[in-house]
Amino acid sequence: MHRRALLALALALPASIAMAHPHHDLTAERAGHIEQQVMAFRVGLQAAARERDVVQLRAMFAPSFTHTHTTGKVDGRDARLVSILAGEPVIELANVEELSIRVLNPDAVVVTGRSPIRSMAENRVVQVRWVQMMARVDGEWVLAASQATRLPEGV
Repeated sequence: MHRRALLALALALPASIAMAHPHHDLTAERAGHIEQQVMAFRVGLQAAARERDVVQLRAMFAPSFTHTHTTGKVDGRDARLVSILAGEPVIELANVEELSIRVLNPDAVVVTGRSPIRSMAENRVVQVRWVQMMARVDGEWVLAASQATRLPEGV
């Protein structure tokens, strides 16, 4: 029961904060600007990976970043950077067939997508739905968390 009360409080807080600070309300124009920033971040991430710029990549992932693989395995920031630098198939660098950006507030965004990813274990391409949580920290966007879910064949 304690968890439910905390969850209810957490869900109610953003609404009360928005009412207390109407200047934080997101206009369609502001949300569109944030979406552009997120897309620029994704392009920058791909460029940093291509250039194997570990300093830039490290700055783009929150220190507490976690990624949950389709297998359930969880990686932290350093393990994720190793995967990217090694050229492993990762959602951050995959072709995107569907993309949705939801601006929660000026400093939090949820990005969802669907991508074909090469399964290293099966040596074939599988379809994956993924979600990434991004946060603006000290004025800069970072990846805070991500998760990938393998889709059944034919979906």
